[in-house]
Amino acid sequence: MGSSTDDFETAELDSIINVIVLNPANQLDTFSEMWYHVFLWVLFSSLFVHFCAAALAFGMLKEHKHGRFLPLLIVIFGVVSPLTGGVVTSAVIAGVYRASRFQMKALYALIWGIGQTILAAVMSYTRILATL
Repeated sequence: MGSSTDDFETAELDSIINVIVLNPANQLDTFSEMWYHVFLWVLFSSLFVHFCAAALAFGMLKEHKHGRFLPLLIVIFGVVSPLTGGVVTSAVIAGVYRASRFQMKALYALIWGIGQTILAAVMSYTRILATL
C-alpha cells in the first residue's frame, strides 16, 4: 500500500483508456488513484445519460424556434454536474477507502461511479427531495 506522502502523486495516474477497459497499471491504493477512477466513471456515465437525453430532446424539439437549443443546455449540465458534485462525492468515497486502508478494485470504481449517476438520475427524476 502507498504511504500518506504518495496519496497525492498525480504522475502515476492511469490513462483514460486504462480506466475505461478496467485495466489499471497497479491496484488502486492511493487516494488520488481511487478518486481519479471513480470521478472518471461519474463523468463518463453522466455524459452518456445526458447525451442520450439531449438526442431525445433534439429529436422532439427540432422544429421549435427556441427549443432546439435546449439539448445544448442538457449536455452542459451533464459536464457541470460531475465537475461539481461528482468531484466531492468521489473524494468522499476515496477518502473512506483510504482511511480504512482498503485497496479499491477497478470494477468497484466503475460501480461507485455509475451508482452515483444512477442515484442522481433517480433523485432528479422523482420528487423525493421535494418531500424532505
